[in-house]
Amino acid sequence: MSLIRNTLVQSSLTLVSRALGFLRDVLLAARIGAGPIGDAWATALMFPNLFRRIFAEGAFASAFVPTYARTLEAEGEEAAAKVASEAMRVLFAITAGLTILAQLAMPWLLLLVHGGQADDRENFELAILLTRITMPYLTCMSIAALLSGVLNSAGRFLLSAAAPTLLNICLIASAFVSVSPVVTAQAASVATLIAGLLQMLLLAWGVRRQKVNLSLIGWPRITPGVRRVFALAIPGTIAASGTQINIIVSQSLASFEVGAKSWLYYADRLYQLPLGLVGVAVGVAILPALSRAARAADIDRSRATMDEGIGLALALTFPAAAALLAAPVFLIEGFFARGAFELIDAEYSALALFHYAWGVPAFVLIKVFAPAYFAHEDTKTPMAYALTSVAINTVLGAGLFFWLSSVGRPGFPGLAIATSVAAWVNAILLFGGMLRKGWYRPGAKLLSRLLRSLIASGLMAGALLFLLQHVDTIRAITIDSRIFVTMLVILLGMAIYAVAAILTGAIRLGEIKGLVRRRAVE
Repeated sequence: MSLIRNTLVQSSLTLVSRALGFLRDVLLAARIGAGPIGDAWATALMFPNLFRRIFAEGAFASAFVPTYARTLEAEGEEAAAKVASEAMRVLFAITAGLTILAQLAMPWLLLLVHGGQADDRENFELAILLTRITMPYLTCMSIAALLSGVLNSAGRFLLSAAAPTLLNICLIASAFVSVSPVVTAQAASVATLIAGLLQMLLLAWGVRRQKVNLSLIGWPRITPGVRRVFALAIPGTIAASGTQINIIVSQSLASFEVGAKSWLYYADRLYQLPLGLVGVAVGVAILPALSRAARAADIDRSRATMDEGIGLALALTFPAAAALLAAPVFLIEGFFARGAFELIDAEYSALALFHYAWGVPAFVLIKVFAPAYFAHEDTKTPMAYALTSVAINTVLGAGLFFWLSSVGRPGFPGLAIATSVAAWVNAILLFGGMLRKGWYRPGAKLLSRLLRSLIASGLMAGALLFLLQHVDTIRAITIDSRIFVTMLVILLGMAIYAVAAILTGAIRLGEIKGLVRRRAVE
């Protein structure tokens, strides 16, 4: 399968998952709102989201795949399955132990991430309860990640991309338990745990279908193979999770401002869309190709793969960032402003979304650059860069948050600013590291394509601003529904960008025709 096709498989199913995710958030926002109960739910969901993005969206798998693939090629299927089984047992033991410790220490753990609302005992206790329910998701996602790595190494991306839809389906069902906001939040937490179990079972079935026999039965042992896997996986997971760690830091600081966690959460839901659809998809798709090129010392193929990955990623990311910058209030209001989530909540959330938006290209580039290091089995360098970005985010975020609060302004937009600055620092460090190591030099065609993408995105942003001036007219001649008009404007923006991108050459028709021909043949 080509990079474009692998990315298409990953992105298409991620799009389905994210569409269901929007539906779940629309329903849960209307039921729970953005007050202290909403903050408690955002805290409980923070950990599953972190684990899903670290494990299910490729960070752990990106570190596991090169070792598994190397063993598969050098020693055969049986040896690779043995390494994977041994790693799975150790991973299960570690994550199950961490889950148990977290359950016991949850009141103190939440003082770190939700301490700003510790004086509100009722809602703080609710946050403790909800997070205890969702915490076992860690173990489910860690096992699911390893199973995804096995499937991806075999060129199978379908199930690993489809599995996250189960979380959204379960949470959508929980939104209909609407006795009260508290009961809805409790039902959603239980649904999260059920979804984790279902995702793990689905991927286990997929691995079994590939005739790869893995087993959790047996004592966990630190064998040489396991040691090799975790020597890469631990720093690799940290390296690929810098953005998510920064979000945790921001959420912890946001707890000192009631409602801020919820506002940041719904802004996060929108800006994470291009990261999941594009950055994660391209990163997962290019890793096997980069790993093969690295083992063959084929610098030309490695550079060509990176050029294609970066060009494709940014051609799809620039318009998303431009749209988020041009219409943050319109988008948040259209998707989430109903029921308990009021218009003022949408305006506050849009403040955060605007500052996340200019960081979107950096968030995506991190996902595209990091696999170059993983392919060379260098996970410590990107880990150091990720930790540097975390330090910058923590210091800058805390400084901006408390400074803005001291002058009578909302402090939470400072957290979004710090997250985007930290992401750009991380992306620049990763790119500079590739240049120094001689792994990559961008080609002239790539630079030309990026310029064309920027021009097409600028044209689309101008068109969006024009459409926003005529929203009332659009509503009058179509359907008087906020979410319908929002979707219509988005579709119009996408169509405008597609035309502009083709005219400028940012997206090449030859790629699309080639993809269609390959699909027809197969």
